[in-house]
Amino acid sequence: MSWLLVFFGASTLIALTPGANNLLGLHHGMGHGLTRALVGLLGRLAAFVLLIAAVAAGLGQLLAAWAPALTIVKWIGVAYLVYLGVRILIEARRLLPAEAAPVPGRSAVGVARKEFLVAITNPKAVLIFTAFVPQFIDPAHGPVPAQVALLGAVYLLAEFLAGTVYIVAGTLVKAARMSLRACRNLDRGTGVVLLGMAGLLAGSRT
Repeated sequence: MSWLLVFFGASTLIALTPGANNLLGLHHGMGHGLTRALVGLLGRLAAFVLLIAAVAAGLGQLLAAWAPALTIVKWIGVAYLVYLGVRILIEARRLLPAEAAPVPGRSAVGVARKEFLVAITNPKAVLIFTAFVPQFIDPAHGPVPAQVALLGAVYLLAEFLAGTVYIVAGTLVKAARMSLRACRNLDRGTGVVLLGMAGLLAGSRT
């Protein structure tokens, strides 16, 4: 149990780190409310389940070792982050006075799809499951696939808790009923940060 607790603590710190998915969760909490944003969080977890399955099957290590695969994933992620950032900036410009408090308009499935695409196209997520998770695997503790599944479940719990923190923060911002100007500035800030993350990802070496 001690190594699981250490892994859970480290995973929680990693999951709480501000990133594209957490920023998106914050935005969804503001714009779609607690329920839809939490349902949308399942999209992120579904992406991580696929990555965990890939590691268990040995595909994760292959992706991490084959540079062109990660490069392709990286540029798909860059393009999607740019798309999200530009769209949020455009929506901020169209925000009307009556919409000062964001009104839920997207289905939970649409929110989950966004979360899924951002998570699955993030090469950093691939590296988490191919470089970080295997460090806690010991063949002496049992079959490797079973250990990957267990550690993956623990990481999913950490990711769910971290995502919930950002979503709740977003709903609290929404509940504060900020002015139209403040809502626009917050949306603009979200869009700019997403574009900045796209730039950092584009310039990173994977």
